[in-house]
Amino acid sequence: MTPSLDRLLRPGSIAVVGGGAWCTSVVEQCGKIGFVGPVWPVHPTRPEIAGRAAFASLEGLPGVPDAVFIGVNRETTLDVVAHLSAIGAGGAVCFASGFREMQAETGDGDALQDRLLEAAGAMPIIGPNCYGYINYLDGALLWPDQHGGQRVESGVAILTQSSNIAINLSMQARGLPIAYLMTAGNQAQLGLAQLGRALLADPRVTALGLHIEGIGDLDAFETLTREARALGKPIVALKAGKSEQARAAAVSHTASLSGSDAGARALLARLGVAQVEGLPAFMETLKLLHLAGPLPSNRIVSLSCSGGEASLMADSALGRDIAFPPLDPVQINGLRAALGPRVALANPLDYHTFIWGDVARMTDTFAAMLAGDVAMGCVIVDFPRPDRCDPSAWDCVIEAGGAARARAGKPLALLSTLPETLPEPIIARCIAAGLIPLIGLDDALTAIALSARLGLPRLAPEPILPPGAPNDVHMLSESEAKHALAGFGLSVPASCSAATAQEAACVAEHLGFPVALKGQGVAHKSEAGLVALSLTNPEAVAEAAADMESDGFLIEAMITGGLVELLIGVLRDPAHGFVLTLAAGGVLTEVMADSQSLLLPVQKPEICAALKRLRIAPLLAGYRGKSGVDTDAIARAVMAVQAYVTANAARLDEIEINPLICGETFAIAADALIRIGDER
Repeated sequence: MTPSLDRLLRPGSIAVVGGGAWCTSVVEQCGKIGFVGPVWPVHPTRPEIAGRAAFASLEGLPGVPDAVFIGVNRETTLDVVAHLSAIGAGGAVCFASGFREMQAETGDGDALQDRLLEAAGAMPIIGPNCYGYINYLDGALLWPDQHGGQRVESGVAILTQSSNIAINLSMQARGLPIAYLMTAGNQAQLGLAQLGRALLADPRVTALGLHIEGIGDLDAFETLTREARALGKPIVALKAGKSEQARAAAVSHTASLSGSDAGARALLARLGVAQVEGLPAFMETLKLLHLAGPLPSNRIVSLSCSGGEASLMADSALGRDIAFPPLDPVQINGLRAALGPRVALANPLDYHTFIWGDVARMTDTFAAMLAGDVAMGCVIVDFPRPDRCDPSAWDCVIEAGGAARARAGKPLALLSTLPETLPEPIIARCIAAGLIPLIGLDDALTAIALSARLGLPRLAPEPILPPGAPNDVHMLSESEAKHALAGFGLSVPASCSAATAQEAACVAEHLGFPVALKGQGVAHKSEAGLVALSLTNPEAVAEAAADMESDGFLIEAMITGGLVELLIGVLRDPAHGFVLTLAAGGVLTEVMADSQSLLLPVQKPEICAALKRLRIAPLLAGYRGKSGVDTDAIARAVMAVQAYVTANAARLDEIEINPLICGETFAIAADALIRIGDER
């Protein structure tokens, strides 16, 4: 059970244990942020720290502290935590490093972290190896450094596994109101999910931003997202780590297409978390969500007084799930009344400069565009630099934008193409006028697309199928793999095994020609020269078998009438669950790199939606008059694989079907690989 963090995050009193520069900074920052409760420095020899009287020991404090910053070495940290737990302190931030993160270097990091947990008992601790937090709502912090934030009445909470990234985010000048800024450190006791839940529970927090290096506890993370949905508070995540470290052994194409990054993306998408690729998009998305919330659709309008900017806006939206719908009669009539007959009306709109400074006509123009069936509008505007220019002539945009937003009742963003051209004082004026200041076309459009996606109605996802941890993983033969999957409903070709070339020829004649001949014991048979297709007589089979260096053979009836080859793969990702990969199949799978990843379990609509996102989707549907494939048969194949995975989750490592040959009325597995072990 997660301990209550109320006293720790919203303290009435703060103690700071230690006398180094970090502890001095905590005391100083408490004063600067305006913390109204007592701050009690604790040091055995110093009479005062940062102008406040110090206490020689915890025993000498005038009361039990609600929140404690512990800035002493790792061994002493254990004693301090044990004492605080015994006296009933509200919680602590453990700043010291040298715990689990240093196990490889020191050899005792794991043991020390275990002792730290034992010392803490029921008292909540954040860290160790942690910078702590800043509460900008109540003016409270346990933070050993400078920060660039300021007090707010409401805002977003940001939780990161990197202290440096937290410091950098505090210095933003984008108008993003931050309610809490918190670092997680080693997460010895409280992980991202528990900390995130505590932050979202504050009614003044509107959204949660996560910088994630590793998910950790899958069940806890699912609980976090479930509570966020119930509260109506969106989550935005920047996930670090696209390495191959979490991948299974790359004996299959699936392993090179899936792995930790694909698993994380599938997990976040499944749980309704908006994923971004960089810090600017992270901040712009959180800002839009704070000021406007999730959008009801991806339909937007764009206005600028430049044809070049209108084109740039349209081009920047390519590849993003954003729509610029054509203008409807109501919009056109309103625009004609405001602009006259000489302006070409379109979306994005170049409204020309002749109405610049005419607040009434600018308001009418902006409001007319917002009158359509759209979720929000964007006015592209870059303000002149105030140190060399006079930006007062641009005041008309803020005035007209605010009036148009109020008239239309829809969000309106002022969007600068460059970070330098929307300075912080102007951002503050925009927000005061009810406008949304967004910076940079790419990051702003990413924010809009993600906010629209978060606004889509969606059912709560099924619990993720947790992966086991099998021992002694080994690969089944192709024949064994197909037989196992066929037992769960997968369609496979008629086949038979043979030990010698002559036996293979006899078996082929019994099956009926044409046949496929395959050598055994290798994952990538084609690359090893162990596949011969469309053999039409016994002699051809015997000759092909004699040329293969293989201890045995699999002879199969050829699959005819195939139109498209797909890959179905499932990879056990210990960090995220079982990752299902749907991809263009065949020998060029890795070259094409056309894949979609989902987490099991899935339902048929999710499978069909993923197939439509593949680049080869036109081939599946039927291209240039050619027949399409049976997508129901493909979905049945995926569901059969899922049934096998579910039944063997404790010991399964990997499955791959490549190719799944798809025709007008069938989807048949021409090859199959299973890696499976023993349950621990």
